[in-house]
Formats: sequence, structure tokens, C-alpha cells
Amino acid sequence: MPSSSTLLTLATAISAVNAAYQGFNYGSTFTNGAPKAQTDFEAEFKTAAGLDGTDGAFTSARLYTMIQGGTPNSPISAIPAAINTKTSLLFGLWASGGDAAFANEIAALKATISQYCGKLDGLVAGISIGSEDLYRITPTGVASNAGPGAQPGTLVNYINQVRDTIKGSCLSDVPIGHVDTWNAWVLDSNKPVVDAVDWLGMDTYPYYENTNANSISNAKSLYEAALQKIQNAGPGKEVWVTETGWPVNGVSSGAAIASTANARSYWEQVGCPNFGKTNVWWYTLQDAAPDAPNPSFGLIGSTLTETPLFDLSCKNVDTNPGNPASSSAASSKPATSSSAAASSTKSSTSSDAQSTSSDSQTTTTDSSSQSTTTAVPPPVSTSSGEQQTTTSEAQTTGSSGSQTSSSEQQPTGGAPVTSAPATTLSTSVPFPSSNVTVTTGTGGSPTGPGSSATASSTNVPGSNGNKLSSFGAAAAAIAVAAFAL
Repeated sequence: MPSSSTLLTLATAISAVNAAYQGFNYGSTFTNGAPKAQTDFEAEFKTAAGLDGTDGAFTSARLYTMIQGGTPNSPISAIPAAINTKTSLLFGLWASGGDAAFANEIAALKATISQYCGKLDGLVAGISIGSEDLYRITPTGVASNAGPGAQPGTLVNYINQVRDTIKGSCLSDVPIGHVDTWNAWVLDSNKPVVDAVDWLGMDTYPYYENTNANSISNAKSLYEAALQKIQNAGPGKEVWVTETGWPVNGVSSGAAIASTANARSYWEQVGCPNFGKTNVWWYTLQDAAPDAPNPSFGLIGSTLTETPLFDLSCKNVDTNPGNPASSSAASSKPATSSSAAASSTKSSTSSDAQSTSSDSQTTTTDSSSQSTTTAVPPPVSTSSGEQQTTTSEAQTTGSSGSQTSSSEQQPTGGAPVTSAPATTLSTSVPFPSSNVTVTTGTGGSPTGPGSSATASSTNVPGSNGNKLSSFGAAAAAIAVAAFAL
């Protein structure tokens, strides 16, 4: 009969395998465009892990780029920072800057494998190729000036490049995915991307769905609707929550009011039921360093502190809702190695991809255009035959609003990043982008959420914390991505 100590060890191992990744989005620059150094990332990661009321659960970081700000293609310093702090990473390669910019992302990935493979065991949750690139080329993304995106064929090519790069390395079993909004995932024209990845990343912000009833009381319903659409678009594929959150202050968006009370309510409705069960990277820890965006999604202000703006405890919250968004339940945190995280269930989805004609929302608040100081936006290679032809996609907020987050900005070889406004149909409310100041239209490199960008999937790695909108985040990343080639 097994001893009690053996049973305890086994139970601990099972718990570790079943645990999901839980963390925040991090840009490669601060809101003023200054690149983050290793010490900056370490300070942010330690703050996240020490947040009051969270029991040290936020130990994962989603990145928007592999490139260190201020360099052409050196590995981002968030990697050694994560190794030192035992922080798991969702790698990101910016994909909307064109082939030359993506070649630099691949170069940084190769250098990462060469320099850090011996130290990354168990720390890599997955690899994301792009962020909201498909959304930005939809009619909604174009109308909201979300910035350059990438065609599905281009993304599939990039995904294959990454698979070839990691083959035979310590990252060979790490699951590969793409991050986008629901109204991009449901398009038939994007099915090749669904088929090419192991998991689907969801950027969604009910706050920006201002063409729907989007008060905080309806936020959970909008979140779940977005999740269901993505699940239907990729049957059998895990869905990872790569960006979601509610602003603590700033302008209103439809019936959605930005406040710490509502941010806490959204945390209880959406965050608590999914933390520990689904892979979640919340938007965001901090988006106001040194400058605060409007709206601001940061759980803390402009100074790093373990004291959040509202209670983050989930102890008195019902964490077993009737319809939990555990679409990524299958993707559990690897207990001992990065390969354990791999979920190579690449089940091909048939024509289940829903067309967004009937459920296409158009969020006017998301349409703030991002402005970037970077001047060199590499052209995105797109083939006319690949162009999406969706007319009813015009939903820009909701589950994946058109925010552009600075964190998504691609690292540009030293190019300054300014936080870009959210990309939405209307310019009334900029989407948050994670720490990035970017101008839409550059398509350059992501800098990712840093200290202050608008919350949105458009965060370019290296950028600070502004997240314009879930849709906009990707746009911001692009705008920020002016690589120094």
C-alpha cells in the first residue's frame, strides 16, 4: 500500500499538471517608448507574483515580440528575467511588420534557443505567431484605422517557419498558436490559420462592445458569447484567454463605465471562475508607467506596488459557474518541462467557421487610431487572392475589441514607441494597448505592454501599457513596430 508521503507527492504532481497558466501581458517598452531592461522585467514579474490577495498565482507573462527594444534582433531581456524569477512565458513573434521584420523575430527566436535552451525547461507555455493580425485587415479593422495586419496565407507561412526553427530544439514540443478576435476567427477565409495552429488565442473586451448592451451586468454574457464563437470556429482546439480586462478609469464606452468597482466586478465574473482552470493572461498589471492611458486597465498605478487598486481575492466568489469559460482547460501547465505544455491536437476544423454576418458587432469606441513615433513600418506581404471578404465582421470590440496595446508592439530596433489609440469603428474611445505608443498604419514591430499603454490585443511587445482595444492592441503593436533593420 502506498505510503501517505507517496500519495501526497502524487497528488502534488497531479495538481501541478492540471494547473493552468495565469499571468499578465507585458510590453517591451514603457509608455514613453523607452525599452525595458532585464531589471525592469524582473521588477514587474516579482510585483505580479506578490500581488495582495492572489496567493502568488500570477507567475506567467505573455510577450508580443522576441526582440529586445533598441536592437535589430537580440532576444528580449524578459527571457533572462523570467528565468531568474521562475516566471513562465508565452512567447510572441510580431507578424504584421512584413517579411523582413519577421525574419528578425525568427533570428531572435534562434538566438533564444542558442542562449537559453538549457534554462527554459518548464518555463515556455507556448509560442504565439502574431496578435490580431487578421482582425486588422477586416472591414472593421480597416475602418477603425487599426493599422497593418497580415493575410492568413502569410501567417501560415510564418507559423511553418517557427515550426521549422524549433524542430529538434528544447522548444520542439511547445504548442504554437495565434491570437485574434472572435470576429476574425469565425471567417472561413481564416480557416487555414485555425488548421495550422495548436491553440487559438482570444482577445476580448466587453467594455468596447458599445453597439451591444455592454454594461458591467452584461459583461460576462458578452465574454462567453465571444468564447463560444471561437470554440465553434475551431472544434477540438484549445482556446487560451490571451487578453481581457475592464478599465479602472477613463471614458465610458456605450453603457460600459470605467471604474475600479466595475473592474472588480469583471474580475469576479470572468477572472475568478477561470483562474487556475484556463490559461489566462489578464490585461493588465500596469499600463500607466510613466504616463496613464485613457482608459486605463492597470491593476496598479504608475508605481510598482503589490497593493492593487481593488481587491483581487477570489475567496468569496463563485468559481464554478454554470458555463465556465474553460475552453483552454485541456491546456494545462506543464509540471516539469516545456514539452508538457504542448498540445499537438491539431484537429482540422471543417466548415464550422461561423460567418460573422449576423453577430458582427461594430464598436465605435475602439476606433481610436494609434499614433506611433516609429517611422519605418515594413510593408506586410499580402496576396490579393488571400484577402478576406467579410462584410459583417464589423464588430470591433467586445470579445476582442480593437484596442491596441503597446505590449504588442513589435520591438523595433531602437525605434521609439508612442502609445497608439485604440482601433475601433469610432474614435470616441481608444482601445487599451499594452504599454505601447504606436501610430496605426506603420505595421512595424510590436513592443508589447509595458508600463502604460492602452489595453488591447494590439499591444506590441516592447510597448508600454496602452491598450486601445482587443482588436486595436494588435494594431498598436504594428504601429509601434518600426524595426531598425
